[in-house]
Amino acid sequence: MSARRVTWHPSDGKEHAVADSKSSPESPWSVSKLNTSVRGWIERLGWLWIEGQLTQVNTKPTWRYSYLTLRDTQEQASVQLTAETSLLTGMQVPLNDGDRVVVLGKPSFYTGRGTFSMRVTEIRHVGAGELLARIEALRKQLASEGLFDPARKKPLPYLPRRVGLITGRGSAAERDVHSVAQGRWPQVRFETINTPVQGPTTVPAVIEALEKLDADPEVDVIIVARGGGSVEDLLPFSEEALQRAVAKLGTPVISAIGHEPDNPVLDNVADVRAATPTDAAKRAVPDVAQERLLIDEARARMAAALRGWVQRERDGLASVRTRPALADPMMAINRRREEIERATALIRRDVSHLLQRETQHVRGLRAQVSALGPSATLARGYAVVQVLPRDGSDAEVVTSIDQSPPGSQLRIRVGDGSITAASMSTTQAD
Repeated sequence: MSARRVTWHPSDGKEHAVADSKSSPESPWSVSKLNTSVRGWIERLGWLWIEGQLTQVNTKPTWRYSYLTLRDTQEQASVQLTAETSLLTGMQVPLNDGDRVVVLGKPSFYTGRGTFSMRVTEIRHVGAGELLARIEALRKQLASEGLFDPARKKPLPYLPRRVGLITGRGSAAERDVHSVAQGRWPQVRFETINTPVQGPTTVPAVIEALEKLDADPEVDVIIVARGGGSVEDLLPFSEEALQRAVAKLGTPVISAIGHEPDNPVLDNVADVRAATPTDAAKRAVPDVAQERLLIDEARARMAAALRGWVQRERDGLASVRTRPALADPMMAINRRREEIERATALIRRDVSHLLQRETQHVRGLRAQVSALGPSATLARGYAVVQVLPRDGSDAEVVTSIDQSPPGSQLRIRVGDGSITAASMSTTQAD
């Protein structure tokens, strides 16, 4: 029995039999040869684009390779995919079970285990997944430009004079915003502009409404509201033109698109993201009942604080009154008066002692002067002889005979007066 190898060539779409080694009960192929032959047939297919739905994604950051199962969307057929983990982690939108994708891979047959799979080098989302990937790309671009920066987001006014509302005509979102806001603050006023909320005319209409409300000085906050919907329905609120228009506004904007799981790009660019239109109304205006309750609580706290302050001041005054200074206000003055009197007595005593000591000293000096002075000498019988010059000059004490030659006029001072005499003669002492 002769074995044949059959190959298929895409060029002509025909099968071609190729002679191969014989296979018979006497000379059968080995499993290894079979697997090697099958591998050669499969790898001749080359690189292929395959579309399907992911039913299993097995990956971990520590793995070099990740393993996926791709199922045919029409038939009961599936194929195993092998891809480098870095390919999955580098995707803008993570892969999940149920995602519809198109992959570029090369069929491979592992001879050791006899298993078939595809080695994948590129994975793309299709349908909603492709839209999500495009939205995420725009989100990353705007984030890199700083449009999501919290520092540029404007705070909401505490009580807006007028609320601007952009939403679909007669929509549930419009009814919810109006009813909730009026229930919280009955005096709230709205400037509502109805625009398409899905389809190709949505973005230019919403941008025009935003510019009109931003130019109105009475509008202090703008709400862009829409109910939930599919990714395709909410796509206009992730368009780049709308994001840049919102970023240029001077009026704060609240994004209320879809429900909690929905996350259009407008949620990131707007100044405030609301989970639902109802939540947007709650954020735009305060609750009058809650504000009144807060006022009552503030009044109660102020009254309690005032009573506490008065009581503390009273306790302080009572404590001050028990102090000796206030019990007897003249005590300090009397103490200071006594101190002054004691100081005055000490000063007088010191001055008296000083005067007595100095008086005694003066008396002693006087006694010394009297004892050594001429008056005391004259009183003991001595006399002082002075010669009176003829020219009328001051008299001089005679200490030598040369000062009083014969005929000189003399003044002799004694204890009780003076005597005028004339020099008769002089005698030299022996």
